[in-house]
Amino acid sequence: MKADFPRMTRRSFCQTVVGGLGALAVLPGACAAPESQRKPNVLLILTDDQGYGDIRSHGNDKIDTPTMDRFSQEGVRFDRFFVSPVCAPTRASLLTGRYHLRTGASGVTRGLENMRSEEVTIAEVLKRNGYATGCFGKWHNGAHYPENPNGQGFDEFFGFCGGVWFNYFDSELEHNGEMVKTEGYITDVLTDKAIEFIRKNRDRPFFCYVPYNAPHTPCQLPDRYFDKYISRGLDEKTACFYGMIENIDDNFERILGKLREFNLEEDTIVIFITDNGPNGNRYNANMRGKKSSVDEGGVRVPCFIRWPERLQPGMLIEENASHIDMLPTIADLCGVPVGDTLPLDGKSVKPLMEGQAEGWQDRMIFTFPAPKKLTPGTPGAVRTQRWRAIKRKGQWELYDITADPEQKTNIADQHPGILTKLSAAYEKALLDVTKDGLEALPIQAGHPGWPDVELPGHEAHLISPDGEGIAYNYGPGYTNHWIAKWTSADAYPQWEIKVVRSGLYDVTLMYVCAQEDVGVKVRVEASGERLDGVIQEVHDPEPLTSPFRMEDEAIKYMRKEWKPLTLGRINLTKGRTSLVVRALKIPGQKAMDLKAVRLKYVAKQ
Repeated sequence: MKADFPRMTRRSFCQTVVGGLGALAVLPGACAAPESQRKPNVLLILTDDQGYGDIRSHGNDKIDTPTMDRFSQEGVRFDRFFVSPVCAPTRASLLTGRYHLRTGASGVTRGLENMRSEEVTIAEVLKRNGYATGCFGKWHNGAHYPENPNGQGFDEFFGFCGGVWFNYFDSELEHNGEMVKTEGYITDVLTDKAIEFIRKNRDRPFFCYVPYNAPHTPCQLPDRYFDKYISRGLDEKTACFYGMIENIDDNFERILGKLREFNLEEDTIVIFITDNGPNGNRYNANMRGKKSSVDEGGVRVPCFIRWPERLQPGMLIEENASHIDMLPTIADLCGVPVGDTLPLDGKSVKPLMEGQAEGWQDRMIFTFPAPKKLTPGTPGAVRTQRWRAIKRKGQWELYDITADPEQKTNIADQHPGILTKLSAAYEKALLDVTKDGLEALPIQAGHPGWPDVELPGHEAHLISPDGEGIAYNYGPGYTNHWIAKWTSADAYPQWEIKVVRSGLYDVTLMYVCAQEDVGVKVRVEASGERLDGVIQEVHDPEPLTSPFRMEDEAIKYMRKEWKPLTLGRINLTKGRTSLVVRALKIPGQKAMDLKAVRLKYVAKQ
């Protein structure tokens, strides 16, 4: 005889049953969504340079993060979640489920951050299963199609593709390849665009990826956040970072509020992660290390996942997990096949979120560097549930993280067998993930899906017979820096490009040239062709102003308005080649400052 039960929704039934089972996060079968029901939405939020200790509920009483604190208890919290030591590598692994050195993203600038287009991202997996896909924020895995967001599975992109943005107020940002002027603080603007995407796609499953660029430098934020932390007696830099994080917290609440308003809260998987340890010496839960470090504090970050439809609130998972697990886990939670991808390094941690930790095997999670080249002294690490083995300056160290979470005592000499096993596994894995090399990818020109391409100054190789006569305006040439101090006609910038289609290309230089340097004769060479021109117009504007909090940032993050000079057309032949810009005649003290070379495919020759 069939019993009569009170009418209840599937959600309330699941809550009742799961609540009675306590530790179980999901009741398999009974709570599973019917096949005909639409797939869950996915909202993935990634912050930049926010460490494990930059959340109040992680023991930091100097910062206010009420939304993150509450959210960490509304779903599943991974207590030991590991990423890469720096920005671009974490993003590459997060999006592909593969260690970053496999993907081509071996560094953070000079083109080394670019991820190969054949890599399959979370966006591509979900898009081919009917999802709308949008990315709003800092991409940092390739500025050129098909390595940019639109080429890697995102229907909509709004933000910037490099590793850092120089102005956080009223920024000019990219929207699907076009630069647009915005009004307001950058984190608020990115949140507005993410909410707009969610609103437009609320009647279909969507993947909304929000990689905020804060609290990465430069230290720019609204006064009310900065003043609050200065009043607490913190130094200016820490006040900047904490203020930017609290602003993110407020914007996180805005997005969560819109999910409730649109009746999407129950059906949306929300994931909150950060990309590496803190970008400074501040509280980090007493862990050793910060950003760029392979120690625990450089790579252990917050990871909170909420899905009211399926996941038990307040669940703490102590088993190790990693950024490489995100792609298979998201696909598993959404009930979609991973499909045809390159071999994955990660695995789905859904069983842990379902309370099925019994039988879960310990594994090695590797921390690979972001080197310009590999040397015996290049750092690295391997982590198991108990041990962290670290390669530092060519020597291996071993720490029992269970007994010594602060890494105070190197016990390598006490456990030689364990260290040998872990270090050998690391060296073997390193050879495997680097077998395709660490060279920067050539920039693709003339791609049918993206006829315009910009060769940025910071991705050029500066060639000089004596190592002098040309340099970047700052340091070794980071994102948004340019070619400057160009005093020798024997020195020149060179870009490696891959011409996708033979034909005619318009060539435009983005330059600054002082009055005394007008008359510089320039030549562009590529595919055995030459194109000459002369800079005849002065363009020497003052640097653009930005609201820097730190005086030393004004030089590091300087911006200028650049003038375009279209030299004409050049015939480029399909295939890989070098593009060179020469200063044939320098009548003044130096040639122009060069921000970029733009190539636009025009027609077949």
